[in-house]
Amino acid sequence: MPKIIPIRDLKNTGNISRMCQEADEPIYVTKNGYGAMVIMSVKMYEEKMYLLNVYSKLAEAEADVDSGKTANAKQSLKAIRERYDV
Repeated sequence: MPKIIPIRDLKNTGNISRMCQEADEPIYVTKNGYGAMVIMSVKMYEEKMYLLNVYSKLAEAEADVDSGKTANAKQSLKAIRERYDV
């Protein structure tokens, strides 16, 4: 279940920092009962950015397959081996 805190709780920076480090998902911050921002640890942010990059590359690869921009694996490996004398 997502953690939701009011913006006034941000005054206690030590507690917020600990919550971010212990949380396994972003923490939602509300102002006047409405969503205002999301906070998370640097580690979680880096993991999310890494996954976003992977998903982006997968989508690009799927688009290449759909448009026929592929090569035969055996022929490609043979060409690489010949080119690099492997």
